[in-house]
Amino acid sequence: METIIERVKQGKFTLIAEIGVNYYDIAEKMNITPMEAAKLMVDEAKRAGIHAVKFQTYKAETLAAKESPYYWDITEEPTKSQYELFKKFDLFGYKEYKELSEYCKKKEIEFLSTAFDIESADYLDELMDIYKISSSDLSNLPFIEHQAKKNKPILLSVGASNKEEIDIAIQTIRKVNNQPIVLLHCVLEYPTPYEHANLNKIISLSKEYQDIIIGYSDHTKPDQSYDVIKTAYNLGAIVIEKHYTLDKTLKGNDHYHAMDPNDAKKIIEDIAFIDQIRGSYEIKCLDTETKARANARRSIVSLGKIAKGMVIKSDMLTFKRPGTGISPAKMDTLIGKVAKIDIEDDTILNYDMFE
Repeated sequence: METIIERVKQGKFTLIAEIGVNYYDIAEKMNITPMEAAKLMVDEAKRAGIHAVKFQTYKAETLAAKESPYYWDITEEPTKSQYELFKKFDLFGYKEYKELSEYCKKKEIEFLSTAFDIESADYLDELMDIYKISSSDLSNLPFIEHQAKKNKPILLSVGASNKEEIDIAIQTIRKVNNQPIVLLHCVLEYPTPYEHANLNKIISLSKEYQDIIIGYSDHTKPDQSYDVIKTAYNLGAIVIEKHYTLDKTLKGNDHYHAMDPNDAKKIIEDIAFIDQIRGSYEIKCLDTETKARANARRSIVSLGKIAKGMVIKSDMLTFKRPGTGISPAKMDTLIGKVAKIDIEDDTILNYDMFE
């Protein structure tokens, strides 16, 4: 199994399925346990070709105050308190995430989880090879530093942030950690309207942070041709994180803007096709063009008969396909030469015919 960082170091597209806590709703729908649902989602992610799965680890009491207001689309998720929402999905702890980490290792898909408190960040250390820091914690510098001290690579979402805040977060990490950082462009709207995706910011991040890997954490609803994801990739986001579900019609939490396994499979196939057509950065004739190059280009051709001993002038020559003789680019080298032999009309010329 290749890790996220191993893949990106090789320039490979990497898709992270943000399971988050969606397995709770899947469990309820299918009348199975949350752990069974979480493992089922891992299985389907692996089958779709997804490279890593990410969960969210928190306790409502340490994440949100009782009076914290909602910031999502309440037509999709009607809960109007962050605390009440998070309280519905915080049953798992170290034991459960250890079981999921081991299960993912067995299935050869990378496991990670976003920690939202010190305790979670500490016990997740032994369970994963990379830390994910949420956009919501970009200004939580003590917490960023605490995770950075684990000395592992970091995925850092930068939604709802200004450049100065990003700079300070990176500086905080770099004080204690020299491992790779992946900056994930992100828009904190759930779901993100297509016109707010702001994908050109990926280019700006790439130019501004040239020693850092750039990615994209997507909150748009999957479009029919996956153009949001493909455009983000073409603009330089080599790592894509997207919420993931087994049923996009489910109400609540993150199902309504998530991809399902079929979406993921098509995204991976489409990106593979993009890689195929992108080809090489070299400016040169391809080996596969050699035959066409020779036959589609032109050569200098005699315009009428040229008798032996005649001095060659420009009005005795023209240019025709194929390009197997003297190139028209060499015209000046032929003017003034003397024909060694009689040359018939419409003959492809070569230097052996002249003195």
